Amino acid sequence: MAVSKLNPYTTHREFNGLSGAIGISFGLPLLIIFFQLICNTTYSIQGVNLDINQVLAQIPQTKQELLDLAFDKICWLVYLTWFFVLVLLDFILPGKSLDGVTLRDGTTLNYKINGLSMSFVLLSILLARLFQLGNYYLPELEFIYNNQLQLIIVCFLFSFFLAAACYLMSFIPLLKPNGVGTKERILSINGNTENPFYDWFIGRELNPRIGSWDIKLFCELRPGMLLWLLINLSCAHYQYHKLGYVTDSIVIVNALQAFYIFDGVLNEEGCLTMIDITTDGFGFMLSFGDLAWVPWTYSLQARYLSIPGNEINLGLVLSLSIVGLQALGFYIFRSANKQKSDFRQGKLPHLKSIQTKTGSKLLIEGWWGLSQHINYLGDWFIGLAWCLPTGFQTPLTYFYVIYFASLLIHRQTRDEMKCRAKYGEDWEKYEKLVPYKIIPYLY
Repeated sequence: MAVSKLNPYTTHREFNGLSGAIGISFGLPLLIIFFQLICNTTYSIQGVNLDINQVLAQIPQTKQELLDLAFDKICWLVYLTWFFVLVLLDFILPGKSLDGVTLRDGTTLNYKINGLSMSFVLLSILLARLFQLGNYYLPELEFIYNNQLQLIIVCFLFSFFLAAACYLMSFIPLLKPNGVGTKERILSINGNTENPFYDWFIGRELNPRIGSWDIKLFCELRPGMLLWLLINLSCAHYQYHKLGYVTDSIVIVNALQAFYIFDGVLNEEGCLTMIDITTDGFGFMLSFGDLAWVPWTYSLQARYLSIPGNEINLGLVLSLSIVGLQALGFYIFRSANKQKSDFRQGKLPHLKSIQTKTGSKLLIEGWWGLSQHINYLGDWFIGLAWCLPTGFQTPLTYFYVIYFASLLIHRQTRDEMKCRAKYGEDWEKYEKLVPYKIIPYLY
């Protein structure tokens, strides 16, 4: 296939190339299924007392059982309804119109930002149903809790098919704005290797769209993030109807993660400058990450605490300490990002910086004099606050902070490679002045 000037051939392959893509594509879905098999047990999983044979016994023994689990008609109907109702709301709900970054062909894409109105509609429906039925009972939340494994598989398979559809779409030329003739699609700089599996995994097209509907931005914060919220609520719902009350630990997890979810949705426009939107294509990596990985691994704490025998009561002091840790992380994350944004807009000219040959400046004072990615440290504190309410009975609930640390380090190394190539000697000077990558005086 001919390679155009607009879409150069990809030479650098992320995640160790094809072998890494295969490993992630099959390994991570199996991992979240394994986590669910543990969480789905009816006994305590504290410490090393977990009987792996009891976990494996939950795996379907016959082909028909496996098919019934993977293609549960009701679960597929529920999930497809959930996904496409959100798509419909994305079209009809009001929001502001913003342009994204300038693309390689000199054009920009317009985005509709309406996370606030969509979140309001979702919460209004939940509260209306709760008021209608009474007794703090919602069959929708009960359904989610009772069908977790089936829904995990549905999310995985749907993300697989969505990535395949986007990959195939990337070969179809776009109509020109005037409707006369066609134009070339803009491919991801990482996804034009001409290896079908790798390009499907990493994402061949940069911004797959159907009309004005941007698939990548929609999946970034809508179906998966809001499903995560519902999963957490379903765990509190189950505990209440099982015990007659809800423990403070599960309340804390729900509250802290709900705050994070709604902060992300309400600040949706910030996604337009993130590497996921500006650089990465939309393939299985992002599709699976957004639709399956986020809701079903980020909800591990609530799912663990909802298991009979795993209830934890923190008390006022521990509860306030955990809330304080998230507040500290959020303050670092937000204030550092705001400082950089204000500096780029010329609002903080007094802060020290390095003038580079590219014309841009590298900030070396304030938050950004402490480390190159001080915002990552704040983000990690937030994740740690989610895990602490589960105590120290099992490493399972601390998977997120371990995984997130590796993810942040991977992002940091990717950014470092990009900056070293872009700034050259200026980057070497910058590294001497700001030597720490994420954690001041440590890393």
